[in-house]
Amino acid sequence: MKFSTMEIRNNAFDGPYLFDELVDVSDLVKLNNDIRQINPVRVKGMCTVEKEEFVFSFTIKGEMILPCARTLVNVSYPFEINATEIFSTASTLDQEDEEDGIHLLTEETLDLTPYIMENIILETPYRVFSDEKALEKGEGWSFYIEEDELKTEQENKIDPRFAKLQSLLDENKGNKNND
Repeated sequence: MKFSTMEIRNNAFDGPYLFDELVDVSDLVKLNNDIRQINPVRVKGMCTVEKEEFVFSFTIKGEMILPCARTLVNVSYPFEINATEIFSTASTLDQEDEEDGIHLLTEETLDLTPYIMENIILETPYRVFSDEKALEKGEGWSFYIEEDELKTEQENKIDPRFAKLQSLLDENKGNKNND
């Protein structure tokens, strides 16, 4: 997403310079191992010119595919990021300007794509979870959940007060089957 500084100055004379474009940021898949796929993102915003500074305020909206932290299945993660980037054509920037995130602009064209990609990486969540139920067993393995096992044991456990009665019932069933 490239802009000519001259074009911005000419169009931002009466008001802000507006833009709305789809930007291909598929290179993020190569840079960040967590992003499995990312479609082109919509970048919509405006640029205002204040003396030697170009102030870009924009929204990045899109969707990326990330791995589930539990099961590693693909999870669709929609996002909307609000960002502001400031560029200056001043001959030099002091330490305070650099700390404030002002970028030195030395050419006649300004490429906003690296800053869009940077904002997406910064807002990528650390973990996402799938809504799908995790597998509980497979070929040769299964999850062992102690709480479930305890519930099953408690349900099958006979009250000691009724143990003698249970043995009489079992004997009675055995006698009927033999007849």
